[in-house]
Amino acid sequence: MSMSFEETVEAQIREAQARGDFDNLPGKGKLIDLTDYFNTPEEVRVAQSLLKNAGMVPVEIELLQEIAVLKDSLNSTIADVEKAKLQKLLKEKQLQFDILLEKRRR
Repeated sequence: MSMSFEETVEAQIREAQARGDFDNLPGKGKLIDLTDYFNTPEEVRVAQSLLKNAGMVPVEIELLQEIAVLKDSLNSTIADVEKAKLQKLLKEKQLQFDILLEKRRR
């Protein structure tokens, strides 16, 4: 007699618990705050979940990541010409981010 998918998963979870695989997870014993999750409309949650599972991130996050990389590069660059290029690019990305946020507010 074969086990269903759910039974197989449950058995694997129980085995992992018995081995202690879940004993040192971050946030163990703390409540999970799901307020933001449930305050977000269901259709938006579904869309965000699909994008996340597909490895895609919102444009705002991409811009913030690019800004962080540019700031790091700027801090580690010595050449004045390169610094000027990085500063210009950083200002452009920051402006894109600010415009995007302003559009979202409206």
